Amino acid sequence: MSILIFLDQADGHIKKSSLEAAGYGAAIAKQTGTVAEALVLGNVQDDLTTLGKYGIAKIHTVKNEALNNVDAQVFTQIIAEAAIAIGATVIVFSNNFNGKAIAPRLSVRLKAGLVSGAIALPDTSNGFTVKKNVFSGKAFANVSINTPLKIISLNPNSFTVAITEATAEVAAFAATIAPVKIQVTATNKVIGEVPLSEAEIVVSGGRGLKGPENWGLVTDLAKLLGAATACSRPVADINWRPHHEHVGQTGLAIAPNLYFAIGISGAIQHLAGVNRSKTIVVINKDPEAPFFKVADYGIVGDAFEVMPKVIEAVKQMKHQ
Repeated sequence: MSILIFLDQADGHIKKSSLEAAGYGAAIAKQTGTVAEALVLGNVQDDLTTLGKYGIAKIHTVKNEALNNVDAQVFTQIIAEAAIAIGATVIVFSNNFNGKAIAPRLSVRLKAGLVSGAIALPDTSNGFTVKKNVFSGKAFANVSINTPLKIISLNPNSFTVAITEATAEVAAFAATIAPVKIQVTATNKVIGEVPLSEAEIVVSGGRGLKGPENWGLVTDLAKLLGAATACSRPVADINWRPHHEHVGQTGLAIAPNLYFAIGISGAIQHLAGVNRSKTIVVINKDPEAPFFKVADYGIVGDAFEVMPKVIEAVKQMKHQ
């Protein structure tokens, strides 16, 4: 019996969110007295043996150029084959774009109970119960899975990974690869920016910055901190910033360790996409802004006066 972890990759590198899923799956294996194994699809440049430090004993690979781009139907078939072959009792995904596309399909195919958006290890003291966020992070639900095979997708940045000195065995898995139905004809990538979904720190701006010409207050701080930049929906809608930076309920949901909100009031739709951030810092001149109710740190003041001082303070800190 094994715990199977799907390791998502992009451009030949395992995603950070999948490394968290690896540590989570390894912790479940330890909890249940089983072994953690993983599956990687496509051509990967990383040294996969080093992923043993996350608790993975064996990594199964299917090296095929056709799998470098995700086709959820094809991936579902291969993961199902691997799960059956190794006798998996639990399959773990990251609750990212690909996990959200594949895990439900796999649940139907294998008749396995699914909990998406898990935030803690399962409680196995009386059955198998998984804690998750509900209502855009405003409440928690404890969901029991009663099927023999269980599927869990882990919310990014919600589980602290334990690192060891172990190495993993890597072996090729002979999978049946169905014809890929989705053909990627072009890819437009943002170069030189930290991807929002992988960022530890995010600096975000709203309409309080009054115009795109003032966005240097966001980008200057982001460069100093090695952070990604983001924005509220109205900013993207009026084309001050590109739509791939829009975070919120109708944009990208993120969970960085540190989130700066500059000139953003904190409407409920925006909060739904960022409230899983570990630490939230809000800068707004309106003391009644809703964002202050959820902020860990707040500065009531004009961003045009506060931000230059924040940037200067960070510069001094980095030069110490």
